[in-house]
Amino acid sequence: MQSPPNDMYMQVFREVELEGHIIDSGIMTKVFDRIMDKGGNFEIITFEVGKRKTDPSYARLKVNADNDQQLQAILSEIHRFGAHLLEEKEITVAPAEGDRIVPKGFYSTTHHPTLVKFRGKWLPVEHIEMDCTIVVDAERGSALCTPLSKLKKNDLVVVGEEGVRVDPPERPRQLSNFEFMHGTVSPERPSETIIAKVAAEMIALKAKGGKIGLVGGPAIIHTGAARALAAIIRKGYIDVLFAGNALATHDIEYNLYGTSLGMDICTGKPVTGGHKNHLYAISEVMRSGSIKKAIEDGVITGGIMYECVKRDIPFVLAGSIRDDGPLPDVITDAVVAQDQIRDHVEGCGMVLMVATLLHSIAVGNCLPSYVKTICVDINPSSLTKLMDRGTMQAIGVVSDAGTFLPLLEKQLEIQGGPSTGQGHAVRFFE
Repeated sequence: MQSPPNDMYMQVFREVELEGHIIDSGIMTKVFDRIMDKGGNFEIITFEVGKRKTDPSYARLKVNADNDQQLQAILSEIHRFGAHLLEEKEITVAPAEGDRIVPKGFYSTTHHPTLVKFRGKWLPVEHIEMDCTIVVDAERGSALCTPLSKLKKNDLVVVGEEGVRVDPPERPRQLSNFEFMHGTVSPERPSETIIAKVAAEMIALKAKGGKIGLVGGPAIIHTGAARALAAIIRKGYIDVLFAGNALATHDIEYNLYGTSLGMDICTGKPVTGGHKNHLYAISEVMRSGSIKKAIEDGVITGGIMYECVKRDIPFVLAGSIRDDGPLPDVITDAVVAQDQIRDHVEGCGMVLMVATLLHSIAVGNCLPSYVKTICVDINPSSLTKLMDRGTMQAIGVVSDAGTFLPLLEKQLEIQGGPSTGQGHAVRFFE
């Protein structure tokens, strides 16, 4: 007697649907993979393929599993790719038992645009970021992405995936600068060409009134790229700076003593007693009381932090356990630093992450998936960690800061003129 097929033993199922550019964005393949990886099976009930590249596609699937627990695990996985249950119900909410205590089975957010169905209306989730809760305000009729640290007792927290819709980013319909180098991280890529396209994208974004953030590590100073970054800030291309104590300290050290970690930037040779220079730099800022006051006092006369203060560009310096000093402007409370990052990433259309893994991850955790992200590091594995965030909007550039930033500054000047106010985006890259 012939054995029945495996799927006959599948006792439970739910129907889901997907809509949009689900084929060329790879979403359909990811959904199939997740179902099979979790030991489930699927049956395609309806599959309507868009006839032109601008036309959306539609798929309706029956997802089968051995038991309810396995089925819920599968649905939770594919939900993050935009697959939602056919029979749309309203969200389930439960009050938080106490401050920072989530209800059992709470919904954990992605960094994709998200909506929840509440009292017959689809509410957009405000300030979306990954790995947070969704809190519903019944009186206002609103939904807010809320980090665990901000969760208060009796907040109405969304539980389960029912009534939650996720809209993952899709591949753009038209070729753009960000499509040019999309794909795997590799050092075998034309860096100058990529940088030229990044510059074109920055100019175009600024021409539309967009906001650009930069996350920087101390290697920017060590590799001699401080002048280039200062020039980029001075020309108006950076609207907010995210860094740690080290970048600011060594930038100030370089301005005061010409060294970075005791090494003469011009000659590349260590300076006798130079290992103390960064401590002297911190002490000089301490004497004034802040970086801004040190600039007003004439102690600091140039550099990255100088340009930020002079142009009224906000900066968030998040501290770490290994910091010397730190500078008086450094935020030593990690939760406060997170809140500052969240406040300042709001409205960013692009973020450059240059030569700092940990600070880049911190900022990246607060970014929605639609923000264009340029990740620059000499280590390809660091780039992979930064880019593996489920977004189509990331470019990885294998380069050291000392090469990337001077070339970027050069391209911004060539393509955009001396300032954003005088520049315009070139068209020959499109």
